[in-house]
Amino acid sequence: MKKTLGLENGEPALSPPPSNTETTFVKKPKMGGGKSRKREIPDGLVTKCKSCGNIIFNKEIEENLKVCPRCQFHFPITARNRINSLLEPGSFEEMDADMASVDILGFVGASTYASKLLDYQKSTGQKDAVITGLGKLGEFRVGLGVMDFMFLGGSMGSVVGEKLTRLIERSTELSLPVIIVSASGGARMYEGAVSLMQMAKTCGALAYHARRKLPYISVLTDPTTGGVTASYATAGDLIIAEPGAMIGFAGPRVIKDTTQAELPPGFQTAEFLLDHGLIDAIVPRKEMKKQIAEYLEFLTTGMKAAAT
Repeated sequence: MKKTLGLENGEPALSPPPSNTETTFVKKPKMGGGKSRKREIPDGLVTKCKSCGNIIFNKEIEENLKVCPRCQFHFPITARNRINSLLEPGSFEEMDADMASVDILGFVGASTYASKLLDYQKSTGQKDAVITGLGKLGEFRVGLGVMDFMFLGGSMGSVVGEKLTRLIERSTELSLPVIIVSASGGARMYEGAVSLMQMAKTCGALAYHARRKLPYISVLTDPTTGGVTASYATAGDLIIAEPGAMIGFAGPRVIKDTTQAELPPGFQTAEFLLDHGLIDAIVPRKEMKKQIAEYLEFLTTGMKAAAT
């Protein structure tokens, strides 16, 4: 006789689900109630340094003359801020403030030259790419011209050349040193040969200035290229530059294609050009005012002796 466990007539240990019932799975709720923990950073609050990659508050950069406090990278600075960093407060007397470019050639491309001028005048609050005038740097009264790369790449057209020439001539008349701070992509193509004529005009004015044995200090900032480099920017009695500034005439690709030679790394930087004798010194922005005052003290020693 076969023994049983007494389970033949009982219910099975596990009851199978009804055949007409669908299996459902309950999703677990996400932590945090579905809200993202990422915080939105308001525009204009911070800037990422192009050199070291650190995120820095814009206020901290502004207070440091637009220089990264971590790695000393020099950010672009407006012409007005540059003037304020060099001259004594309230001493600047601007010259030819209302002089503005005109569309001599009737240039038409993707947009007209006239419309570009209007756009940049609105965005920068300036009439053109340079601000000129007389002011006081330390104990010295000087003629100062500062280019602004934010206006059409700091390109040199008829107005830039004319304003710089008038500045140099006025400084010669008053026996003042001249300081020009360059930041430019070169001659302004919208004005054709007229823009190229400014190279000779500015250098001619500097030649008369030199005949009077008056000093001219050229300050090169990032970038200084093209016709500006080939004219007044490299005609100074003393040529100084900011750290890391790109300085050259043509671009690296053009030079390589023309010479068919391998170019050394960093050959268009201020540091390379200092090593090879094109510039006389590299001066950080925060030390620029003090250093220029010391250079002027040295360069004007003869003038002071002749006056006594």
